[in-house]
Amino acid sequence: MVGFTAALLAGCAGSQTAVEESPTTEYDPWESMNRKVYNFNVAVDKATLKPAAKAYNAVMPRFARRGITNFFDNLTTPRSSLNNFLQGKPKRGLKEFGRFLVNSTMGVGGLINITDIDGWNRYDETFAQTFAVWGLPEGPYLMLPIIGPHSVLDATALPLDYYTDLQRSYKNTSVRDKLYVLRLIDARHRLLTADKFLDDSKDPYIAFREAYLQNREYDIYDGDPPVEDDYYEFFDEEEFGAAE
Repeated sequence: MVGFTAALLAGCAGSQTAVEESPTTEYDPWESMNRKVYNFNVAVDKATLKPAAKAYNAVMPRFARRGITNFFDNLTTPRSSLNNFLQGKPKRGLKEFGRFLVNSTMGVGGLINITDIDGWNRYDETFAQTFAVWGLPEGPYLMLPIIGPHSVLDATALPLDYYTDLQRSYKNTSVRDKLYVLRLIDARHRLLTADKFLDDSKDPYIAFREAYLQNREYDIYDGDPPVEDDYYEFFDEEEFGAAE
C-alpha cells in the first residue's frame, strides 16, 4: 500500500492534463460500468473508511501507527518470499524469508521493522505480479466493488494472495476479523494524503485509474518498466529531426 500511495500521488499529479483529455482507452473497455462501481466505492469510503481513517490518524500516536503497519506488512513477507522464488529470484526470496524471521523474532512479532533499520531492501511480490512476469496477459482494467482497482489478471490472483496471507491462519475468528478491520483502516489512513490530488483532478476516475496502472507496471518490472518505442521516436523527431 505504501508503494501504491506514492504512485497515486505521482499519477494524480502527472495525469491531470493529457490523460484527462482522453477519457476512453483501449485498456478500459468497461469504463461505463467501472465508473459506476468507482462512484459506489467513493460513496462507501466517504461514509465509512475515510472518517475512520481520519479518527485513527488523529487519535493513534505515530509510533503506534508505524508498529501496526509493520505488523501487517510482516504477515505478507512469506508470500512475497514464495513469489520471488516463483519469479526466478532466489536471492530476493531468501532475503524476504530472512526479513520475516528477523522481524518476527527480534522485531517483536513484526511490530518493529528491524530489517529497515539495518537497511535491508523490501522485495514485495504477489501472485498477481508473478502471473504477469510469467507472461500472462493483463486483460482489461476492472474496478471491483469495495476491493477497488485491478486488471483482470490481477483480480484472478486475489484468492491466492488472500489464502497465503498469514493472518488467515489465526484461528480465533473474532480477533481475526477485528484485525482485518484495523488493517483496512491502517491502509486507508496512508492514502489520506492522496485525497487532495483526486479532489483537484478534472476527472478523479481517470487519475485514479492511471495511477493504479502506472504502479502496477512499476511493480511488475521491479521499478524499471520498459520505455515505449514512441518515446524514442519522439526524441528522434524533436531533437534530431531539424539537423537532417
